[in-house]
Amino acid sequence: MPPHEPAQGCALPPTQPRGVRHARRSAHHAGRVVRHLAVLAVITLIAPVLVACTSDAPETPAAASASSGPSPATPSPGSTGVPSPDHGAQPGDPNTGPGQGPGEGVGPVEPVGDPVVLASGLEVPWSILRLPGGGTLISERGTARVRELLSGGLRDAGTVPGVVARGEGGLLGLAYLADPAAAVGAPSAGPGGWVYAYFTGTTSNQIVRMPLTGTLGSLTLGSPEPVLSRIPRAGNHDGGRIRFGPDGMLYATTGDAGNTAAAQDLGSLGGKILRMTPTGAVPPDNPFGTLVYSYGHRNPQGIAWDSRGRLWASEFGQSTWGELNLITPGADYGWPDAEGIAHDPRYTDPVVQWRTPEASPIGLAIVGDTLFLAALRGERLWRVDSSTGAASAWFVNTCGRLRDVVPGPDGTLWFVMNNTDGRGIRAAGDDKLYSVRVEQTTPLARGIRVAQRANEPAGFAAAP
Repeated sequence: MPPHEPAQGCALPPTQPRGVRHARRSAHHAGRVVRHLAVLAVITLIAPVLVACTSDAPETPAAASASSGPSPATPSPGSTGVPSPDHGAQPGDPNTGPGQGPGEGVGPVEPVGDPVVLASGLEVPWSILRLPGGGTLISERGTARVRELLSGGLRDAGTVPGVVARGEGGLLGLAYLADPAAAVGAPSAGPGGWVYAYFTGTTSNQIVRMPLTGTLGSLTLGSPEPVLSRIPRAGNHDGGRIRFGPDGMLYATTGDAGNTAAAQDLGSLGGKILRMTPTGAVPPDNPFGTLVYSYGHRNPQGIAWDSRGRLWASEFGQSTWGELNLITPGADYGWPDAEGIAHDPRYTDPVVQWRTPEASPIGLAIVGDTLFLAALRGERLWRVDSSTGAASAWFVNTCGRLRDVVPGPDGTLWFVMNNTDGRGIRAAGDDKLYSVRVEQTTPLARGIRVAQRANEPAGFAAAP
């Protein structure tokens, strides 16, 4: 790994008070829940108890009076139907499985200090894939390249053939599956196994897998073999996140591809979360006897599992609400009839919702049961405490458009910017991969209202 460099353009200005730069580093700072300036996040709960805090002074009543909309019902932890984490994902895969990454089993965690740059010069990066043994691959949407992270920069591990990069389409998500026949514990051996890729082709979005050969620093992708095709494609709403779950099955998020009716059509693969075997077959315990695992989605682009084996998904909203959903097999999440919390018994409401300018959540990672969401339009990293539903924003308008986030090694969290996607403001060295330390902290209390801009609309509503 290259020496850590300060994240240029990704730290708060040095004139900011230290209490704002590094809020609540330990338990005795638990009351200081506001992270950075220029963030508004309002949590409305069933309980009417509201507490306002900032790092310097209490929030004024005017700032606390913003309405955040209705609150959803709390999902029942025992009703998700997600397979038990005892079934386990492939050994050594740091991207999958319950309670991913550092902090597992130690309670909630939060970022500490400023992000540092691990790599720069990426071209529209989309997915960060960490491999067993410490290797890292990054997909580039437009070039169709898969880049390997080196101690001194980046190298090409391969290019995925057949990628058509138009609009929001191109090379999107990556996932890894270990080869069960591979030798374990050989120091000179590479990770082996398969790298799966979700990409936009000429007629559809599709999933392929490629054998991974070589050792760390010289990894190479082999020829692809098909896993799944026929996923609707368009210039936008292509979904694209893939990940192996704790049950060993491959999950994929798909967008409605601009056809809102597809999300409610169980015969379409669009607007869904799909679940399949590693070869693309339908698992016998899927809820509809098809690849469809949940439906009524607009454009979900992040999935992760907590330590209880529950599947969470982030969903890119249209013009009103971005969502964080707790996924139940066979459930309908409402799109296009509902965006955000609807209180409609036909649909499953999100656990947390954000106004689209504050979030547009994309990548999702879980570290020690703390959820982190990369906000594209919102240009920030959202942290959600899964035990309380409380949320806070980090690095607001300082790291650019954030596309993906994953648990990093040695108590870190990694995330990648996406300023080169045609919608951001590109600076020298963009796009960049960042790392920030995370440490254990005290859970944010239920009922906390967090706000810093009295003149902005409400940010989000969450269930306790």
